[in-house]
Amino acid sequence: MNQGMDPQDQRNFIIAMVLMIAFVFAYQALVINPEQQERREAQEQAEAEKQAETPDTSSAASQAVTLAPSVDEALAANERVSFDADRVDGSIRMTGGILDDLQLKDHFTTVERVHELRLLRPTNAEYGYYAGWYWFDGNTPVAGPSAQWQVQGDGNLTTNSPVTMTYQGNGVSIERTVSVDENYMFTFTDRVTNTGSEARTIAPLGSIRRHGEWKDFLDATDPGSSRTSGMAHQGLLAVFDGKLTWRNYKNLDKGKGLKDADDMGQRRASEGGWIGFTDKYWMTTLIPEQQYEFAGRYQRLSRETGAVFQVTAASAGRVIEPGETITSQNRIFSGAKEFAVLKDYEQAGVPRFEDAIDWGNILYYITKPLFSLLRWLEHNLGTFGAALLALTVIVRLPLVPLYNQSYKSMAKMKKLQEPMKEIQERFAADPQRRQQEIMKLYQREKANPIAGCIPILFTIPIFFALYKVLYVTIEMRHTPFWYIQDLSSPDPTAIGNLFGLLPWAAADVKSIPILGLILGIGILPILYGVTMTAIQSLSPPPNDATQKMIMRFLPLIFMFVFAGFAAGLVLYWVWSNTLSLIQQYFIMRRNGVDTELDKLIKRILGRGEKEEA
Repeated sequence: MNQGMDPQDQRNFIIAMVLMIAFVFAYQALVINPEQQERREAQEQAEAEKQAETPDTSSAASQAVTLAPSVDEALAANERVSFDADRVDGSIRMTGGILDDLQLKDHFTTVERVHELRLLRPTNAEYGYYAGWYWFDGNTPVAGPSAQWQVQGDGNLTTNSPVTMTYQGNGVSIERTVSVDENYMFTFTDRVTNTGSEARTIAPLGSIRRHGEWKDFLDATDPGSSRTSGMAHQGLLAVFDGKLTWRNYKNLDKGKGLKDADDMGQRRASEGGWIGFTDKYWMTTLIPEQQYEFAGRYQRLSRETGAVFQVTAASAGRVIEPGETITSQNRIFSGAKEFAVLKDYEQAGVPRFEDAIDWGNILYYITKPLFSLLRWLEHNLGTFGAALLALTVIVRLPLVPLYNQSYKSMAKMKKLQEPMKEIQERFAADPQRRQQEIMKLYQREKANPIAGCIPILFTIPIFFALYKVLYVTIEMRHTPFWYIQDLSSPDPTAIGNLFGLLPWAAADVKSIPILGLILGIGILPILYGVTMTAIQSLSPPPNDATQKMIMRFLPLIFMFVFAGFAAGLVLYWVWSNTLSLIQQYFIMRRNGVDTELDKLIKRILGRGEKEEA
């Protein structure tokens, strides 16, 4: 007897579910697993490069000619002034006064926190990444990238001790004071004197360059990051007259420059702004003097060693009479996109700096408040993981009345299962009459089958907003909680090593072709599947046998989907499921509905009594 969907609809439903299951497994095998494997290999390679202090001259590889020197070799090739500030260390190259050696003291390449993350690399090293402020007279460099600067005094640059550098040549004398604050901002204060006999117009010009293919230099900075950039903007980022503009690396690689640029490829701002390159967690930007006009420009240059991505910020020219001295103050930000830090800079006059974090175009009004709430909870509870659990409760509290109505509706629908089954059997040959009788039953019992789905309309936007927040903000990177070392990465445990009881690593289990899909499932995705199954047992099952079978497989399907998500997000969802389970069970019991859990308990107790008798 046909008690459910028509055969055609039933066939389409089965095909759709099979395709969905196939997609999940294919995505896991072709995208998530290779991504995790590549990230592990990149991290291992980075560790090996860091630990190799000297090359092995006995090997054939050591005798090969390299296209570019190592970072250490490149650093040793030029005179430098070192800096050791609160949160960054490195050096400035005296030739050109270029900031091309910078490491972050509070951020590391791996969760073991052994090697500081290197954000900037020397100009002649592989994947060079560097920034500087120069002086130009039109297109002619006055104090350009090849200018030889001299350091004054002991040359020790710290947070509390700036350094002074001087340059003389091309008719100017420049005294440059370089300072770095307690975070990631470098300030270049130049006193420029015209030593010639005629007036001249010169302008400060800032430049940032990145060498190599974009995926390669992303991985050179943060191993494996080129494969985790889907939901976060990476590429050119700028603000002109308070308006944010961006181009991702793919488009930059295709030669697409700034939006709304003129024929020269420049975009001009009359009320200040900034321009630079942003990665998922890191950013380097040029911040010219905000009281003057400036023009931003992007260029893709070609070199023998590969592509070069360049952005420049050119301030308006200033006329200097003979013997006259002007002062210009320009800045470079190079560091982590920490919300509190960016917000402080924005309040100090850098427009829209906190929007360097990709909050999303549509979810903007949800993601930022969610993140602010998370940070407040972390500050008061002590850990990010505890803040996630507390956020789950807070998000659900306003929806409690809605959930209560939903679960009451489910309780009614569960009570109506037997009457509905009778109607289906009585009118099996008359689908139209069967539907009419079911609708009468709903009206008589005041049941609404759609009411149970209403809370999802509110929870799904919050879920996606939270996913976005946890994905793009650096605060969860390498943050531990419970057994998890990094809440921003997938669950580190695996069935294949009995969640750490066996001697081999979970990462090795996850990398096994095909079998790694199953054996690599961690604790949190399994808990998600268990809690989802438990919630299903409290809800009225579909009347159609095929739908019922598919619903039974959904927890398993989503368990595989969640296996590739950030552990922090899965933790949030498992805890949310647990709260839903408790709330729904309580309401079901109040409405006199025997749940599957109750039936299980009764069977266990009944079996126990029988055995005792």
